[in-house]
Amino acid sequence: MKNILITGGAGYIGSHISYLLIDKGYNVTIIDNLVTGNKKIIPSKAKFFKTDIANKKKIKQIITRNKFDCVIHLAGLVSVEESVLKPKKYLNYNYEKAKIFLDLCFKNNLKKIIFSSTALVYGNSKNKIINENFALKPSNPYAKSKLKLENFLIRTKDINYIILRYFNVAGAEVKLRTGLISKHSTHLIKKASETSIYNKKRLIINGNDYNTNDGTAVRDYIHVADLAEIHLKSLIYLEKSRSNIFNCGYGIGYSVLDVINTYNNILKNKISYIFGPRRIGDIGFLVSNPNKLKKCLTWKPKFNNLKLILKTALLWEKKLKTLK
Repeated sequence: MKNILITGGAGYIGSHISYLLIDKGYNVTIIDNLVTGNKKIIPSKAKFFKTDIANKKKIKQIITRNKFDCVIHLAGLVSVEESVLKPKKYLNYNYEKAKIFLDLCFKNNLKKIIFSSTALVYGNSKNKIINENFALKPSNPYAKSKLKLENFLIRTKDINYIILRYFNVAGAEVKLRTGLISKHSTHLIKKASETSIYNKKRLIINGNDYNTNDGTAVRDYIHVADLAEIHLKSLIYLEKSRSNIFNCGYGIGYSVLDVINTYNNILKNKISYIFGPRRIGDIGFLVSNPNKLKKCLTWKPKFNNLKLILKTALLWEKKLKTLK
């Protein structure tokens, strides 16, 4: 499988996957409407179409004129906070438009898919490490829209899929060809980097009353380059095996204060912070059990070091500042 279609390839994760696949000799075609993506981080060797995934005429043309072996579907909206305020918008983008796109794929014999889902489909794990058999109880509209598309894939006959449930994706490519570009990011590490680089007064931590060791939310942070490698491994897996679902994390939980304190150990401009209220839809503890992923995909993480994740995020933020 060497001819790959990627939706959302102009985004943070999609651009990383695109660069990796091209480096490995794959032919990559990207579809992105650039609502949240950025044309600047699309690899020059990728074929790019600016279009919405629900544009039936355009999508059908792209699929029928190219013999794609697999589609990696990442296009969608990702803000939990916004999804609470605009649940219909998230259902439309993440499920209804995606269903239109995937139906076109399936009808035109593109029946292998890797789907970008989220660990938030599990909801509040009550401080338990999560495996793929954990009960699914999404607590916000973003997670519900992702689970709805998961169920659509699971119910569809005569296709092969890999569902990847991302935990917290962070960091930037070591070569700094791409990274996170966002005007209104909700990512902790992105916001912390901006606070330091631009000498902002303080960072607001949303909630310090969770049932965790220090009261702040605990997350499993996975480097974006390792996540890109998981997609490469998933392509290889799909050639030989049937459908499956994998958690994408390291199995290590860091609290918000753990992240900030670790960051301050490597920063010149230290991050100061205050505690604010919890964000609606947030949960306290989300940590992966990655054993199934490691076993089935023979995947070994290369960047599972919080300092390294933070350093790459900081270097990317510095590069962005010089480009402004």
